[in-house]
Amino acid sequence: MLRRKKESDLSIEPTKNQLSRVLGLVDLVSLGVGSTLGLGAYVLAGEVAFKHTGPAVVLSFVFAAVASALSGLCYAEFASRVPKAGSAYAFSYVGIGEIVAFLIGWDLILEYSIGCASIARALSGHIDKPLGYPMRNYFRETFPMNVDFLAPYPDLFSFTSILLLTLLIAWGMRESSLLNKVFTIVNLLTVSTVVITGFFKIDFYNWNIPKADIPPNIEHGGEGGFLPYGWSGVFVGAATCFYGFVGFDAIATTGEEAKRPTRDIPLAIVISLSIITLSYCSVAIILTLMWPYYNQDPETPFLHIYQQLGWHTLEWIVTIGAVFALCTNMIGTLFPLPRILYSMASDGLLFHIFSKVDSKTKTPFWGTFICGAFAAILSSLFDLQQLMDMMSIGTLMAYSLVCICVLILRYTDDDSEECKIRDNGKFRVSLMRLLSSSFNLPKSQITTKNTGRTSVIIVMVYLVVSICFCSSISIAQKQGKFNTVTGTACIFFGVCLLVLCYSLSRQPQSSNRPTFHVPCVPFVPCLSVVLNIYLMTQLDTPTWIRFTVWLFLGLLIYLFYGLRYSVERLNQRRIVDETYMKQIRYEIQVY
Repeated sequence: MLRRKKESDLSIEPTKNQLSRVLGLVDLVSLGVGSTLGLGAYVLAGEVAFKHTGPAVVLSFVFAAVASALSGLCYAEFASRVPKAGSAYAFSYVGIGEIVAFLIGWDLILEYSIGCASIARALSGHIDKPLGYPMRNYFRETFPMNVDFLAPYPDLFSFTSILLLTLLIAWGMRESSLLNKVFTIVNLLTVSTVVITGFFKIDFYNWNIPKADIPPNIEHGGEGGFLPYGWSGVFVGAATCFYGFVGFDAIATTGEEAKRPTRDIPLAIVISLSIITLSYCSVAIILTLMWPYYNQDPETPFLHIYQQLGWHTLEWIVTIGAVFALCTNMIGTLFPLPRILYSMASDGLLFHIFSKVDSKTKTPFWGTFICGAFAAILSSLFDLQQLMDMMSIGTLMAYSLVCICVLILRYTDDDSEECKIRDNGKFRVSLMRLLSSSFNLPKSQITTKNTGRTSVIIVMVYLVVSICFCSSISIAQKQGKFNTVTGTACIFFGVCLLVLCYSLSRQPQSSNRPTFHVPCVPFVPCLSVVLNIYLMTQLDTPTWIRFTVWLFLGLLIYLFYGLRYSVERLNQRRIVDETYMKQIRYEIQVY
């Protein structure tokens, strides 16, 4: 079961449960932008500038955009290879194996559920705050919940809002896509309004405030200037800003509903990331030029500035725009959930009810309803402050696995006759073989099973060394400096990464290339893996514990249900039985 993979077939088999293909390029770009561009523009820029970076928050967004773009390129190639519903689940099933794919899909279910629930909770707060918190005060007095790990009160508004969006998405793809495009347009217009109006109040002095001019009562002042917290603050801020880019992978879940998946999905990912990066950087520049970084409000930065300037009309415009942005985020996080369940259930790894598609709406109705109810319960009952970090760890793990899948398929996926003829079928793992195959000149041009196995070993060793390298950097950061041990470890593991990356580049690549393929392989996927693992090491221990518990529960479901009803397992067993029966009939005829 560890090595059982799903065939990477670009064709979509026509079945009675096939989803309706109604999404064009504009729909996919709208989904990507809508599911990503939200709190990052209205909250994250001010929070990171205030706590970590100062005016250099722009650089943090740039670094986060680079990390996201590298993963986005790998997502785009895999989406071009496997135009199926299921996102990283389908990609991992093809590239790594069934059990890993199940755990990633199971993890994504939790990540999108928490994402939708947290956004609904934030939406409730954005509507409740301008009115003087009537909902919060009423429910606290009427229905208090005095439990440590639960919210202070049940949020019925967030519960209701998720259920309404659930019914909308279950109603049909064409209707929910239209509403998502309207919300996305309003969101982009709001961001444009913020940027354009901000030009009238920019002051470049705010990017170069001397330390002597910072009021003595300010705690978050740093050293002043453009980098008040140094480059370390920029990288810490980049780790936070990265979460503002989470969501573009929702595009990859639409493989069975896109009109031209192999062309439109990769293009939509690239366009979406470009729009999001431009929006975030523009907002960050305007925000830090309009107001000193140490006087920012980390929760509602623009509303705080507009209140100080007396721009009350613009304050309400941005508030309404933020509500629309959160609604698009909710659609973007809730939309992929039933698609992932649909894909997993179609493969026999989850219960069959999730693979049923309504004959009228052409959507997985029951999967959508169950996902929406689960997210609504999370939003109404739980305090999601601690659960938010789990979105990050699951997303980063999914990104890393997709990059690894790209590497594995690039160096092993070759079914040419020449490949089969040149392969002698013998393979032995040894250090000398790895070294000779990695550094011998000239570079081999033909992929064989032996070169594929060598490449897989190099990728696995690279993954382990990457974990050691990022852990060493994380330990040094927590200590506040690089001592002899951590410094030596970082240099050693860094050199090993360079050697392994060069060694992998000497291996022959597959001649089977998808419509869109990542440039500069293996360097782009390898760099993306290191960046993602580094960001994962920045998360705290309780997050890792909760993540492990959730995956353990999923593993129990896989062992007691998915392993038994796996379509790939049943197909392989059927083939073995047919081969055996043919052999028996042949022997009977000969006898």
